[in-house]
Amino acid sequence: MRPGRLSWSLLLRCRRAAAALGAPRCRPLPARPLGAAAPLRALLRPPGTGGGAPWKGAAGAGGDEEEEEEEEEEDEAALEELLAPSPLAPGPGAQRVAVVHPAVKWGPQKSPLTTAELQIAEAIALVDTLQNWTVLDKIIIPTKNPNKKFVFGKGNFQVLTEKIKKLPHVTAVFLNVERISSLTKKELEGAWGVQVFDRYTVVLHIFRCNARTKEAKLQVFWYNWIFKNCFSAARSNLKNEVSQRDQQRGGSRYIMGSGETFLETQTRVLKERELKIRNALEKLRRKRALLRTQRRKCEFPVVSIMGYTNCGKTTLIKALTGEAGLQPRDQLFATLDITAHAGYLPSHMPVIYVDTIGFLTDLPHNLVESFSATLEEVAYSDLIVHVRDITHPETILQKATVLSVLRNLNLPSHLLDSMVEVHNKMDLIERYKPTEENALAVSALHGHGLEELKQEIEKKILTATGKRILTVNINLEGPQLSWLYKEATVQEIEVMPEDGTARVKVIIGSSAFGRYKNLFPNSEIFMS
Repeated sequence: MRPGRLSWSLLLRCRRAAAALGAPRCRPLPARPLGAAAPLRALLRPPGTGGGAPWKGAAGAGGDEEEEEEEEEEDEAALEELLAPSPLAPGPGAQRVAVVHPAVKWGPQKSPLTTAELQIAEAIALVDTLQNWTVLDKIIIPTKNPNKKFVFGKGNFQVLTEKIKKLPHVTAVFLNVERISSLTKKELEGAWGVQVFDRYTVVLHIFRCNARTKEAKLQVFWYNWIFKNCFSAARSNLKNEVSQRDQQRGGSRYIMGSGETFLETQTRVLKERELKIRNALEKLRRKRALLRTQRRKCEFPVVSIMGYTNCGKTTLIKALTGEAGLQPRDQLFATLDITAHAGYLPSHMPVIYVDTIGFLTDLPHNLVESFSATLEEVAYSDLIVHVRDITHPETILQKATVLSVLRNLNLPSHLLDSMVEVHNKMDLIERYKPTEENALAVSALHGHGLEELKQEIEKKILTATGKRILTVNINLEGPQLSWLYKEATVQEIEVMPEDGTARVKVIIGSSAFGRYKNLFPNSEIFMS
């Protein structure tokens, strides 16, 4: 028997027992259509592979391919088991919530860019994102220091407690602060008699429910693991169980042989699980690195679309690409899985738009870091487009939040310096004109301003990638024209029938330009 087989069987029994007891789970949202997958795969498919099975190199043939497939199936099965709902970390389930916002009246913790009303409105939007969660009441209570043990002063805390206890059928309180300590949580739940959630808990639950692909689920799982939410609860439960087992006599205390207690066994199981997560994340990074290598070989420019959650990133990508399969949703954190979508710029140059996770004020930075395998794609982009909901009353604060997160991701300086700022939803403000320098106003929903945006993206892409626009004289009977269509972006063709030649205007990358000069040394070239 392989090491750890018995411990995994114990964990599976625990899961089955929890399922029999009706442990709450997040209800999965409907799968999102992947309309971009086919065109994108067509763009990225290496030459000569056709449209059938995924491409594999010439080396992986015969028995080696079968072994690789078997290993891949085993990895998939292990990952499915790893990401299966665990009884050690049940989700909050359906809730009837009172949303409480501690309004800081003065001091360094008071933000000058927002108000208590706007902050609690965002908290309510978070709750509304969750299926089977209902807001019963919203309460704003002033406080001098939200970091104290009971968050509020004695008088305000008593008033708040009376309000909560009068609410009919309330099952939880959402305290709109970034994080509360376990001690504070215990004290508040004891005083109010219901569960207490902070922003971290609610956002993490949204992430769990909205993660569709294994990649997103794995990264949410990893963040939860880092902060020991499941682990701390598991250890607490295990210690209670061990204390009960320790009172028993005989061999029931020992599970895996002499000297190993039940707690030690489960601790080892958790460590093995952590190793599996690390290995799966590393495999995800290698997979993404391979895709990046393929894109670089094909010289496809990559544009990352970033912004505050629910600012219209997916709607903008749909407008830029015309991809009917994209279905934007009006809710926070609708996108957790990085997706790539093929489009064309005014010069007919193909480009890949990358849709990314949205950001949020008071979102724990480490939660963003847990998506490092996904967000590292941004660092390899040629351009970042920062989308803002210009109609939102907190648009300035949202911009500051996004820029702060981008700086903390340690992105290359040239990406931050060349970033394009887009003011979305201009149709909702009469005669809107941006006041910020180099910002472009668009309406992704109605298509206003998209041509100007595409032209700006093209100009920045040409600078970032070193591509050049040039005109070449070719012989129509030779192979030059078909080569240029394959390796470059052909913009215009001016045919001169009297001598059987043509002038072709193209956008071409540095490496392709070098190959062209080697293949056709006598060709006339004019720089634009």
